[in-house]
Amino acid sequence: MRFFLTSILFLFFLSCSLPTTKGYLEQLGNKKSIENGYFSNENKDYVYKAKINIYNKNFGGILIIKKTGIKRHRIVFTTEFGNKIFDLVIVNDTFKVNYIVNELNKKNILNTLQNDFHILVKQYLNVDKQFDSDTETIYQTNYDKNNNLYYFFLKENHKLFKIVKSTSTKEKVIFNFLEFNNNIVTKIDILHQNFKLKIHLRYIGN
Repeated sequence: MRFFLTSILFLFFLSCSLPTTKGYLEQLGNKKSIENGYFSNENKDYVYKAKINIYNKNFGGILIIKKTGIKRHRIVFTTEFGNKIFDLVIVNDTFKVNYIVNELNKKNILNTLQNDFHILVKQYLNVDKQFDSDTETIYQTNYDKNNNLYYFFLKENHKLFKIVKSTSTKEKVIFNFLEFNNNIVTKIDILHQNFKLKIHLRYIGN
């Protein structure tokens, strides 16, 4: 009976384990904070060709990310002809909407876009846990009361190549940094697992 209960508990915890850190070993690391420096230069305009697919509606154009101060970014998305689709400002953990088209001006869509871009540009983060494999290190940091963020770094060059937003049991958003040029990430895919939103960004210059 005891063996049976132990087996059931083992299978329960295994089924609830998070796939994000599966195959990695938790470490007692001394690292207290990490940095995402991809959008940290105030002298640069990070300009991307963007495709946003949301609820099977496609928006294409130019997305500009600009750091305008300490913990302050502005994100502007326009059509190829310069018509504004949205204009957002992130300051610390607060948001300001300068403009957004009516099609996207719905609470769940707006909140999701704001959270995505907040995670994308957030520079400094406190580390709660560390997980290691032979080639990679994952740093876990708290995002809000329901979600953690997992930052994936390559050990050979300490390059950040992925962020995962997750609850304790389910991955919700995956940020893939696919190509790089020095300290600029030139190809980004943001994929939602339980919300019909995909964002693809390809860097086209400063």
